[in-house]
This record gives sequence, C-alpha cells and structure tokens, in this order.
Amino acid sequence: MTNQFQNIGAWQKAHEFVLLVYRATKSFPDMEKFGLCSQFQRAAISIPANIAEGYKKLSRTDKLRFYNIAQGSLEECRYYIILSKDLGYINKESYDQLTISIEETSKLLNAYCKGVVENNFGNQL
Repeated sequence: MTNQFQNIGAWQKAHEFVLLVYRATKSFPDMEKFGLCSQFQRAAISIPANIAEGYKKLSRTDKLRFYNIAQGSLEECRYYIILSKDLGYINKESYDQLTISIEETSKLLNAYCKGVVENNFGNQL
C-alpha cells in the first residue's frame, strides 16, 4: 500500500496526460483560449486532482465518489481529443499520443477502483 497519492499508478499516468494536454493546447488558436482550450485543460486537471482528493477520504464510498468524478472527467477529455482532431487543432501524432495516454490512464484508474471495491484497497485505516 502507498502512503502518498503520488505513488498511485493511475495518478502518475493522469498527471502525464495533463502535461500532454497542456503541450497540445499551446498550439490551439487564440480564439479557443477561453473555450475548448480552457475546458480541455480543466477536465484533464480534474482527473489527477480527484484521484488525489479521493485518496485521503476514509470511507470506501467517499473514495469511489471522487474516483468516479475522475472517470467522468476522463471521458470528457476523450471527447475533447476527438473534437480537437476534427477541428484540425491537433495533428495525427498528437491525437495518437493523447489517445494512448488517456486509454492507459483509464485502464489504471478502473483497476484501482476495482481494487477499492473488491479488496477495500486504498483505505488508510
């Protein structure tokens, strides 16, 4: 068991995803600064932030609520990746990189949630 949220694999992958999103959105048009760019960045940040917040919750129910919020933000980002590609704001290489990263994050987060549900994993008590 880990004693810091930074040691959770799902959090580490989610943090890497946030960094990729920031790199990708740097090249978005200025008109998207307060639109898609901002929404994409906020949703991406929400993933590791909610993992971190849920980590210190004492009850399994509270933990899973925050992890579920992270999963929702992850799915929101999946859409923003598609939209960014379809609008021509990211190239195929960036699209592929973001897609792979979000898929890896999703798998790790789902596995972590499953561990919490099945084994009471992640409780500090």
